[in-house]
Amino acid sequence: MKKIMFVCHGNICRSPMAEFIMKDIVKKAGKESEYLIRSSATSSEEIGCHIYYPAQKELARHGVPFDENRRAVRLTKEDYDKYDYFIVMEQYNTINALRNFGGRDDEKKIKRLLDFTPEGGDIADPWYSDRFDVAFEEISRGCLSFFAFLEK
Repeated sequence: MKKIMFVCHGNICRSPMAEFIMKDIVKKAGKESEYLIRSSATSSEEIGCHIYYPAQKELARHGVPFDENRRAVRLTKEDYDKYDYFIVMEQYNTINALRNFGGRDDEKKIKRLLDFTPEGGDIADPWYSDRFDVAFEEISRGCLSFFAFLEK
């Protein structure tokens, strides 16, 4: 089983969008039993909060199923041994994930989502930009490329 943790700052926008987009991709491919997909935050600011409404709205607009009751959780040091990949949205998340892991990434499990695409780069936080449409498009493209990488 491939175990994936999507990571962003607060776990209310980008990482839960990635979690549910990836779950949808995996389900449509008939591979649900082969994957464990979750998401978490590097900070504690939004712990316990639901997915931010504009992110929910964007997922719904594209027909991506999600759990309305899902609440933000924080990435822990113990998670490092439980997952195969920690897929971050931007370089800032990489730095903070390393802090959450006590500086450890000896197995090189932390990767940026868009680094699986030809363009690479960061996914801007739609909390600040209010561009949930752009975030959705970039996350979707990244998840499709990441899934293709995993299925090689």
